[in-house]
Amino acid sequence: MLQTSFHLSTMFLLVCWLNMDVKAELVISPEKVNLALRRTADALLRLSGDTTSQIPAIEQTESVKWRVHLEQAFSYDSLPYLLQQSLDLYGIKEQYNVTVRRCDDGTIDLGYQQLDIWSKNGVPCQGRNMPIGCHYIEVSFNVTSASAPSTNYILLSAILGCSGLLGFWYFQRIRKESFRQDVMPPNTDWIEIGNSKLDTTGQTLLCEGVKQTLTFREAKLLHLFATHPDQLLQRDFIIQRVWADEGILVGRSVDVFVSRLRKKLAGDSSLNIAVVHGIGYRMETSRL
Repeated sequence: MLQTSFHLSTMFLLVCWLNMDVKAELVISPEKVNLALRRTADALLRLSGDTTSQIPAIEQTESVKWRVHLEQAFSYDSLPYLLQQSLDLYGIKEQYNVTVRRCDDGTIDLGYQQLDIWSKNGVPCQGRNMPIGCHYIEVSFNVTSASAPSTNYILLSAILGCSGLLGFWYFQRIRKESFRQDVMPPNTDWIEIGNSKLDTTGQTLLCEGVKQTLTFREAKLLHLFATHPDQLLQRDFIIQRVWADEGILVGRSVDVFVSRLRKKLAGDSSLNIAVVHGIGYRMETSRL
């Protein structure tokens, strides 16, 4: 049986290799991109103190390229995280590039790739002064379209692929049964944040040597802050990530839970949950 599984898995890998040069067209919803960019533009203007100006219509210049004009100055440092939050909320997972161009001649003043957000060196040009004047933010998604394979080819690939996966699953099942251990592995869920540590699974906070128990929502909210240090998180982004399973959020739950976390983190002088009025919160860190 294991030999059969190996052959099936090999066939599956062969089909994948043969199919590498055939890329099915990925479909991006223009409506979702439109809403994500409008949400981003709104947040950038609010962050700069502008709550009244009208946001221009989003332009789709190519099949996978959109842009929005902003006459007013905005914070380039906040753009990467606000845009990523908006795309996450609308379920847009494709990788993308961002350029900030001058309205008059299209000259690129600033820009970055999505992967720069999580890279060690961070987003290029952050912290630099942005040239004064009208700019438009252009988002280009990395989607390659090509002719789709024939129906028979797709069917054959699907059959062989499923067979290979079934064989691989069976092999892994036998392997796990053979190497099962009764001893649980050590806890690896601790996340360092400032001078504190968070165990999300155990709902435990270790703050300056003091161990505190968190509720499920407190642990989930603190984990969100811990994985986005020094980033502006908008209220609806927080609600989506922490309370999405509850449907409608009642009252000022976000404010209440942030207040609770502030009290529990009071002993750690390297951490501060700052409020950005009308937009959201930022976990400020300065580890000592």
